Amino acid sequence: MNFIIVGLGNFGASLAEKLTAEGHEVIGIDERMQKVELLKEKITHTICMDATDEQAVRGLPVANTDIVIVAIGEEQGANILVTALFKNLGARRLISRAIDPLHEKVLEAIGITEIVHPEEETAERWAKKLCLTNVEDSFELDENYSIVEATVPEQYSGKTIMEMQFRNRFNLLVLTTIKSTKEKSLIGGSRRVNRATGVIKPDHVLEAGDTLVLFGSNQDLQNFLNQKFK
Repeated sequence: MNFIIVGLGNFGASLAEKLTAEGHEVIGIDERMQKVELLKEKITHTICMDATDEQAVRGLPVANTDIVIVAIGEEQGANILVTALFKNLGARRLISRAIDPLHEKVLEAIGITEIVHPEEETAERWAKKLCLTNVEDSFELDENYSIVEATVPEQYSGKTIMEMQFRNRFNLLVLTTIKSTKEKSLIGGSRRVNRATGVIKPDHVLEAGDTLVLFGSNQDLQNFLNQKFK
């Protein structure tokens, strides 16, 4: 996959390095030459430029990029402007960093649905989300094993845990499933609530849109999640 990451601070640089290490093509952008020079051997491509300059941004291969991530954290104004520029240029998938709740509301107002909170989420977790298909969240136990939350594919709907043979076919353990439902709130509106099934049973029937909580090696998880479901 092809990525553009704007802002090579701690979070942006770490994410860019991890995605590059996974074999993806990453363009890392920062206006600080010191940052660019420091990372030029660790990221596929590094560019020193002011990403608030619309003409400069238009020169980037946005149309051929799978995901653009605006990781600018120091200046909210610059973050919002850069995010808006990439949105106007038709970025296929655009993710932006929010500093506080007000900043997040502004990003949502301009149509950004995927927002990063580096203070709460690590670059490792985001690297997994971006590299693996259908992953909603992940927790890295060590460098070899992880727990991930992944959406149940349409093709698995109506099948039981026993029928899917996760352990034998994929070398993975299903810890539980999570169902998202709407419930009425105290003030008359509705809210979405996630409820875990508990300890999973072999006869549990999977439903499309539910979440699988899987444990296994990173390689086995990657093989399972990146397969083409038939």
